Amino acid sequence: MQEFERKQLLERVEREGATVGADIPETIEVQGEPVELQEFVFEIKRRDTVPSGERDRVERAKRNLRRERIERKQRIEDGDITFAEGERLVESIVGIDRALNALESLGPTDLEREAAAQEAADQKRWMSFLKQALGREDAGGRGRL
Repeated sequence: MQEFERKQLLERVEREGATVGADIPETIEVQGEPVELQEFVFEIKRRDTVPSGERDRVERAKRNLRRERIERKQRIEDGDITFAEGERLVESIVGIDRALNALESLGPTDLEREAAAQEAADQKRWMSFLKQALGREDAGGRGRL
């Protein structure tokens, strides 16, 4: 594959609207094992909320999909592959992105959890700031005694 073709393929992977109209692959090989990706995503999306037992499964699936996406993109960047192989990889990456988008946009339960996590992180940063600010004041005051 020529370098300009490689750049063209990589640009397609990173394009903002790449997943618009893209299909989630029926089956995809992730970490060497076949996964019924389309069925999994549709099964999870059918529910109003994701039960706590399923959240771990969904999070694990998202992590594995992200890892697989990185590996496939790396094959395009570094691998000695043909343009046709690169196109197949791009299509699979776009399908993975589509599945990830669907899994990321799961109902209000995940949004509530994300908001709570964000609030906790904000409080932690604020407390850290206060401790740091108060610690500096105390250190400066002790030198005067």
